[in-house]
Amino acid sequence: MRILAVPLVLIGIFGLSVSSFGRDVSIGKHTAEEVKSVCDKAGGKFSQDATGHYCGTNCHGGPGTDCVVGCKTGQTCIAQVIGSRRPTTLVNALETPSGSPR
Repeated sequence: MRILAVPLVLIGIFGLSVSSFGRDVSIGKHTAEEVKSVCDKAGGKFSQDATGHYCGTNCHGGPGTDCVVGCKTGQTCIAQVIGSRRPTTLVNALETPSGSPR
């Protein structure tokens, strides 16, 4: 039983130390109008409040939270995407490339 305990503890420690599978990427400053326009074209859900403006999609043409762009007032926008993608624009932050599973 002790032989199994050590590997299980190590697996648990490693599992907690691995960073999330998501990634935050800065994509520059964008106005609320720019984000809303791209968000609508990507099929996402746009929101705006006193802290900034945001859009979330499922990365495949519908609303969701798999691909998110958040722009806090006066700061650069941050894209949160799944996996190893490195978006550089609003469009490729909210949509996955064609043929991509996610």
